[in-house]
Amino acid sequence: MTAFETLVERYQRPLFGVATRMLGSREDAADATQNALVRIYENLRAFDPDRRFFSWSYRILVNECLNVLRARRQPAEADDAALEPEAFRQVAAGERRAAVQRALMELAPELRTVIVLRHYGGLSYEQISEALDGVPVKTVKSRLHTARQRLGRKLLGWQEP
Repeated sequence: MTAFETLVERYQRPLFGVATRMLGSREDAADATQNALVRIYENLRAFDPDRRFFSWSYRILVNECLNVLRARRQPAEADDAALEPEAFRQVAAGERRAAVQRALMELAPELRTVIVLRHYGGLSYEQISEALDGVPVKTVKSRLHTARQRLGRKLLGWQEP
């Protein structure tokens, strides 16, 4: 197995999951993931071994996603075509996922990024900080708090007292 195949096998799925949540489109996410994997491979020599590879690779993916969003300049709709509900519960779950995705897409990219990396990527605050080129952990926490509040307002009409 080549180094690139190993890289794809290990990181494609988690990177694709994050890209899907960042972009709201499976097609755009697939393209961004593929571009990120190629860039990661091409830049392996530039990788600083003092940093975590995982965080470094997420940073490259986030940059790819932000490039797609800049090129698009408009919010994407969730890909509901992939949902084929068989029962009412599945329909309701699909509607909730679509509502969450729409609400995510309405957030500013810096807020969406921290939500996606934390809740869909499973990264710690420190890993998010590294993935965002050293944005202070306090800033990550602040953005995450703000993003959660805005999502709560959008989805539930909730507002912190």
